[in-house]
Amino acid sequence: MTNIDTLTQAPAGSRVPTTRSYLMCRPEHFTVSYKINPWMEPANPTDTAKALAQWQVLYDTFVSLGHDVELIDPVEGLPDMVYSANGGFVIDNIAYGASFTFPERMPEGPAYMDWFRAHGFDVRVPENINEGEGDFLLVGDTILAGTGFRSESKSHAEVAELYGREVVTLNLINPSFYHLDTAIAVLDPLTGDANANIAYLPSAFDAKSLLILQDRYPDAIIVSEEDASILGLNSISDGYNVVIAKRAVGFERQLRERGYNPIGVDLSELLLGGGGVKCCTLELRKS
Repeated sequence: MTNIDTLTQAPAGSRVPTTRSYLMCRPEHFTVSYKINPWMEPANPTDTAKALAQWQVLYDTFVSLGHDVELIDPVEGLPDMVYSANGGFVIDNIAYGASFTFPERMPEGPAYMDWFRAHGFDVRVPENINEGEGDFLLVGDTILAGTGFRSESKSHAEVAELYGREVVTLNLINPSFYHLDTAIAVLDPLTGDANANIAYLPSAFDAKSLLILQDRYPDAIIVSEEDASILGLNSISDGYNVVIAKRAVGFERQLRERGYNPIGVDLSELLLGGGGVKCCTLELRKS
């Protein structure tokens, strides 16, 4: 699997990376002190220093690829704040705030909205429970929206009205894949749905949602249960470079066969809280 010291620009005539802006949060207070998803086991010890070291590799990887990475200060007592993807959803400089399902994470919503305001984003306070980019994925010009465990389906209509885009509701049925970004990886988030593509885990969705995915993305990569079980789909693509879980070797092979450049990162410590590469990364679409 490619490492960050190798060439990251696509060969001429193939897939082309585009520069992105991301928001991340250092896991200075990371621990697992409560259980709000199947991955979390408070009885098992966590290593904050290890989590920080693994997170730093992810940060350095994005920077090495030429992406702009901004940081929000971690707040003591909010160990899941490292999973910045849940902090909101941003398109065209409009930041739709998060409203969390569980009391343990509720203070994260205002913290992220304060950061957005301080950095010039047009902040919209949500009326419905939603967990940001964990359940909202921009694929081409379409927003795929997850529900079933965290974000309420009413938030989908709120997002559709806010951004004036088509929002497609997908129902998650496996509690291990409680956010949409654990079951779908956006590979080509280009303007125009004809060029957009994804990878996904079929068993994470109900029958109706699966039919929608099959119809809209007939060329999608179908990821194995084995790779999905380590949150291999919880990944970040710039159109060519795809940062994924290091152990997702099957997904790595599938990506390479499609002309992508997979880059493996070990976030095994942060996986103990139920998050991976994408969970730690919120895209800031400023225009």
